[in-house]
Amino acid sequence: MILEGRAGRYTKYGRVDCFDPKPLPPDPPLEIDDELLAALSSADRALARLDGATSTLPDPELFVYAFMRQEAVFSSQIEGTQASLDDLLEFEADQSLPGKSDDVADVVNYLGAMRWGREQLPTLPVSLRLIRGIHRRLLASGRGSEKSPGEFRRYQNWIGPAGCSIGEAIFVPPAIPLMTQALSDWESFLHSARKTPPLIKCALAHAQFETIHPFSDGNGRLGRMIVTLLLCAEGILAQPVLYLSLFFKQYRDEYYARLQATRDAGDWESWLLFFLKGVIATSRAALRSAHRINRLREGMLANVSRNVRSNNGTPLIGVLFRKPYVSNTIVATALGVSFPTAAKLVQEFRDLGYLTNIGGAQRGKWYAFKPYLDILHESVDDLTGVIDGEDLLVSTQ
Repeated sequence: MILEGRAGRYTKYGRVDCFDPKPLPPDPPLEIDDELLAALSSADRALARLDGATSTLPDPELFVYAFMRQEAVFSSQIEGTQASLDDLLEFEADQSLPGKSDDVADVVNYLGAMRWGREQLPTLPVSLRLIRGIHRRLLASGRGSEKSPGEFRRYQNWIGPAGCSIGEAIFVPPAIPLMTQALSDWESFLHSARKTPPLIKCALAHAQFETIHPFSDGNGRLGRMIVTLLLCAEGILAQPVLYLSLFFKQYRDEYYARLQATRDAGDWESWLLFFLKGVIATSRAALRSAHRINRLREGMLANVSRNVRSNNGTPLIGVLFRKPYVSNTIVATALGVSFPTAAKLVQEFRDLGYLTNIGGAQRGKWYAFKPYLDILHESVDDLTGVIDGEDLLVSTQ
């Protein structure tokens, strides 16, 4: 349904021309036609399969480790951060390694914020208090740390090309008093007793949060983080293994256009179709990655038990899934063994094809767990294949 004014209206508040959002849910109500209903059903099934598969695996945290890092990297890249997944994993292995330190710091902060938010959920619902705590950690250091971490903005902001004036902005969020009321309405929607399907609720909440834009910086990253936290809080996901930011990054222009269309034209239904398509595609790709990671792990356990005499072979497998970049020193410390023992074990894993010297004069003694890294990198291609596949219900056109 396209209806101007359905999501709110543009208004002059003092000297500012800004958007004044209406409370959720949309009014007139959403039109859940056959296409949207089919997309919702397909997304629910895809997400349930992913949650069921990861919850029954021997070590679900292996997948949480991988997927949280992918989400942190892709969400940060949407906002212009240049750090890659390899940059992050190398930095986590050894912070002295050269690289894009400022960009990596943004991603590391994202991980810390997401981890903290996830830990709070058993006692603190998704709320204004929770998102302020997450934001404080998201902008704890580096770029943006001077922009009042954990505090709602006290000045007008706007969205547009870098360096543009408010008059040149693509969108101007609500002025401070309107923002305060909109945040209260947003929190009331989250805690309402109204029976809204969880994925619909997440899609609406994310779009409305981006419209309110309540912080001076970090709104995009935090808004995407809220989707996964809501799914965990609603009991839809036991683990944060949905990484929608990859989908939003690959379709960045449409992502922003669909959000803007909710404001300008009240077109919530097209946004919901786009969002649900992202859930379907990323859930299927993540499920494939989870199966591949589990097969790799099981194959390694069997292979190492046959070909590695040391009792430390199996423990090293566990180390590698959490530290895909290692050195002899890291292996010695992680396993509590001597340096020569660690070096011999690393060589055996190299001989089996699990570890590869990543080379370079400064990093000649570092090794990459290449079979695992290949799976993480290929998950991006898997997503593209799912999107282009004929079995996906929702069209982006």
